[in-house]
Parts: sequence; C-alpha cells; structure tokens
Amino acid sequence: QVQLVESGGGLVQDGGSLRLSCAASGRTFSNYAMGWFRQAPGGEREFVAAVSGSGLTTRYADSVKGRFTISRDNAKNTVYVQMNSLKPEDTAVYYCAAGRSFSTRRVDYDYWGQGTQVTVSS
Repeated sequence: QVQLVESGGGLVQDGGSLRLSCAASGRTFSNYAMGWFRQAPGGEREFVAAVSGSGLTTRYADSVKGRFTISRDNAKNTVYVQMNSLKPEDTAVYYCAAGRSFSTRRVDYDYWGQGTQVTVSS
C-alpha cells in the first residue's frame, strides 16, 4: 500500500502561481511513477503531468505544457507540481497518483490521494 496526501491548493488570481505537494508513505517511493491528474466540476479526471521513478523522465498534457513543472524528491518521498501562469480553466481538484508504470493513463495508477482544490479567479 502507498498512502498519498496532497497539499498546497487554494485560491489564486488569473496569471498566478501555486505549488502542489504530494507526500507518500508506505512502499519504496522511487519504485513508483507519479502522476498528477485533475477533475473539474462535471468533468472527467484528466491527466496533467507524470514523472518516472528516477525523476529523469516527465510528460505533460498539452494544456499545461510550458506552464507546469513536475518534479520529485525521493529522499523526501514527495512529488511536486509547480503551476505558473494559471488560468481559470485550470480550476479543478488536483489528485496525485502512484503507479508501477510511467503512464499518462488513469487506469495505470494504483494509488490515489484525496485531492486538493485549486481555484483560479478571473
């Protein structure tokens, strides 16, 4: 089992920045790829960004590329996503997830956090 706890969400103005954190406990953190997903009201949970277990490989959704940066600190069992130039359409609940495979697909992630709300006001 892997337990994940997100933090860092909040209310920010259009163009602002936030950094989300996800602290993991349980199994060996570096064995897992980590992903960030988000779900807006009435929408499906969608892929945002992923990082491999080593931290050397990352991937982003086109909608956030160039604005968001995913990173991880395996010594601290934590994954981050730095979100810059935020837009109202980034408003959603953001979830971190852990999986054995580096993937953009929700189904490939086995463990999920409870989510943290990000609201971007116009």
